[in-house]
Amino acid sequence: MAAMKMAAECQSMADIRTEIDRLDETIMRLLAERWSYIGRAAEIKTDAGLPADIPSRVDEVRANVRRHAADLGLDPAFYDTIWSQLIRHSIVREEEILGPQETGRTA
Repeated sequence: MAAMKMAAECQSMADIRTEIDRLDETIMRLLAERWSYIGRAAEIKTDAGLPADIPSRVDEVRANVRRHAADLGLDPAFYDTIWSQLIRHSIVREEEILGPQETGRTA
């Protein structure tokens, strides 16, 4: 594997593409790691009698993402949209693991 280059060190589009591909793989590995926690969360929620969707936690995660994006000079609204989809996907997965839930439960 070639040594990592900072953006300013890239001298060609081939360099840029190599680094973007490397970063994409790293992001996917991090998402896979995050996904493993979603499965474990569902197991813990089952034992605790918690629902998959806990709105206060969803709000907290989205606020964290917006804050991190702003701190890094990124567009908070854009990354909030991405995380909204990621959260929805995670909730659906937890619901699959949890099975049918009673309505009216709260965190």
